[in-house]
Amino acid sequence: MAAELTVPQLSAKHRPTLDQALSAIRSRAYWSPHPEHPKAYGETAPADGLAAFEAVRGTRLDLGQPGTDGWTGAEVSPYGPELGVEYPHVDPDVLLPAMKAGMAAWRDAGPEARALVCVEILARIGARTHEFAHAVMHTSGQAFMMAFQAGGPHAQDRGLEAVAYAYEEQTRVPGQADWSKPQGKRDPLDLGKTFTAVPRGISLMIGCNTFPTWNGYPGLFASLATGNAVLVKPHPRAVLPLALTVQVAREVLAEAGFDPNLVALAVERPGEGIAKTLALRPEIKLIDYTGSTEFGDWLEANARQAQVYTEKAGVNTVVVDSTDDYKGMLANLAFSLSLYSGQMCTTPQNLLIPRDGIATDAGHKTYDEVVADLAASVGGLLGDDARANALLGALVNPDVKARLEAAAALGEVALASREVVNPEFPDAVVRTPVMVKLDASKPDPDAAYLSECFGPVSFAVAVDSTADALELLRRTVREKGAMTVGAYTTSADTERAIEEVCLEESAQLSLNLTGGVYVNQTSAFSDFHGSGGNPAANAALCDGAFVSNRFRVVEVRRQA
Repeated sequence: MAAELTVPQLSAKHRPTLDQALSAIRSRAYWSPHPEHPKAYGETAPADGLAAFEAVRGTRLDLGQPGTDGWTGAEVSPYGPELGVEYPHVDPDVLLPAMKAGMAAWRDAGPEARALVCVEILARIGARTHEFAHAVMHTSGQAFMMAFQAGGPHAQDRGLEAVAYAYEEQTRVPGQADWSKPQGKRDPLDLGKTFTAVPRGISLMIGCNTFPTWNGYPGLFASLATGNAVLVKPHPRAVLPLALTVQVAREVLAEAGFDPNLVALAVERPGEGIAKTLALRPEIKLIDYTGSTEFGDWLEANARQAQVYTEKAGVNTVVVDSTDDYKGMLANLAFSLSLYSGQMCTTPQNLLIPRDGIATDAGHKTYDEVVADLAASVGGLLGDDARANALLGALVNPDVKARLEAAAALGEVALASREVVNPEFPDAVVRTPVMVKLDASKPDPDAAYLSECFGPVSFAVAVDSTADALELLRRTVREKGAMTVGAYTTSADTERAIEEVCLEESAQLSLNLTGGVYVNQTSAFSDFHGSGGNPAANAALCDGAFVSNRFRVVEVRRQA
């Protein structure tokens, strides 16, 4: 097929961005090519993005995919409205061979061409950030500003980060080499060698409900940039953001002269559950998954033909030992507990506080005082309904609401949840967080704090000492996993002890955060999301290990 986008054109346009991304993953300094502020996209962008989102509602999104055997779609926004978009339902017996057919040309294009095409896909998505923000908002329940930032530029950053790692890993080995081994008085042994990064096969990306683009883009672009075709299987309640992503990717691939079927969409009918069926197909050689531990464990145990990358559940913990900024600590924790109604895999759940209290710059604070002050800080942050709606968003599904309501019976309620009315979307289910007091003095294998309670639920756990807090931290990370660990201490010895636990158990640690950086937020190109070293996730977003096993290097030797 004729290419409208040539590699020289793409290189002139995007090679500087790729080079900056490569520099950023090496330096770990702050960098992003994607603006966070809505006004950066032009004066008409907000209205244009909303109009584009409204225009796709109630339509059939025809991607021109082979194997389409019907149409499906039943998304209802957590804010109330039905989206009414129909998507292609596919016959994998037809679609998967069509996806495989384009892989040889995509492989032969080489790492740089693939990377540049991926950057062009991300650039086009970036130009439609306002539209994507509405799609993310109305499938995940995120408030608009969070959907804009996390679903837009931050997700695009994570995708570009994966492309940079993919390019870096594929180009460690030269494409060709001349080999000559001296033989003394005899002629040397001469060989010509070529080295080609060869993709694994078709990659299956299983999307999640809460962060469809942020969690989906790393695996999608890591696989695509390493030469694999990618089949995107969205969560049935969050199809639109990934369907639009597939649409853009197919357009760019076609314009660059590649088979658009290198990226395709697989949407399930209600109750169909196609993820298991697709995951076991012999054509599927890579799987990226974000979601429940139960299904993640199933994939790891059963999809034996594939390299499986999972982000599952964990018990995120904050150890509160002491602080020299009590007010800042409370404000920081209150924001972390409230953001997106605690529906982030990085939101802290267990707050481990010595029962004898802690030393602070405001004097000694008892356990009860710390808990009461934190509850008051959350209440103050969310006291205004407009601000509460902007921070909380909406509960993503009824299961979260049920867990929230059940949590109040687990112990003494330090902070009761309240209902917040969203005047723009009266059908939205909006609730403030609940905080429950628990005691770790008596060993209890069924203690609520030993399992993840996903949603706006936190446990203020009284422990006998900071040393006991560290033992409980170690146990929960080792047995249940953790995406994040936070700690507050003014003691250098305690800081080293906390760090040692996290190093030994492979947990990402944030110390003494009191300003505008929060334990449940990570920055692409600098922060690692997950470690791959504890049960919460078997991979990190994003490092060399996340991309290097998505391809193999095949060598061809020729007699010189």
